[in-house]
Amino acid sequence: MLARPHRPTRILRILPVDPSNSFAYAHGLTPRAARLAGVPQRKIIVNIATSADGYVARPDGNLDWLTERPAPKGFYGLPEFERSTDAKILGRKTFDRSLQMGARFSAAAVHYVFSRRPPPASVPAGVHFVTESIGAFAERLRRQAGKNVWMMGGGEIIGSFLDEDAIDEFIITVVPTFIGEGIPLLAPRHRAVTLRLLGVQQFPDGVVQLLYEVQRSRV
Repeated sequence: MLARPHRPTRILRILPVDPSNSFAYAHGLTPRAARLAGVPQRKIIVNIATSADGYVARPDGNLDWLTERPAPKGFYGLPEFERSTDAKILGRKTFDRSLQMGARFSAAAVHYVFSRRPPPASVPAGVHFVTESIGAFAERLRRQAGKNVWMMGGGEIIGSFLDEDAIDEFIITVVPTFIGEGIPLLAPRHRAVTLRLLGVQQFPDGVVQLLYEVQRSRV
């Protein structure tokens, strides 16, 4: 995963959207209808690195195949992408792994963590544990005014969001290394999700970045 590698427990409750902050909400449009009408709205975007054989980490979560590579100038556009977002979504395993790697959280950066387990006794500032359904969460988040939202992973939460029609785009940075086994980009299950290629960028070190839009079949 491309990521840089504390207050009383809080459970997220998204406040009702102020209609004045959202054209789509003011006109009673669902996110799907808003997209069809060409109304701008926040996107939930997966931005993640994978090995050449499609894994986002080794079985134990190790990212040595990624973190030990020399960091190129611009770091594959990640800083620019991060400035285009104002919130991040993580699964519980990714959150716990981030803490182990020394990730820092602050009230200025909102992180939504999806977990079936209770939050830890001490939750870092800016971290909100989510208990509502993915569909309801994504719809309200998209309707709220703000920048795009970075879906950071891991594979289980990405797969769950994709299955609920809650991912808009994928930015997949493919590292030219086979690691043989590990955690896949998506949790395995039968799917038939069509993607539209929006762009490809090749870097001097052999890394290739793919930008896809998720094509939705449901109205």
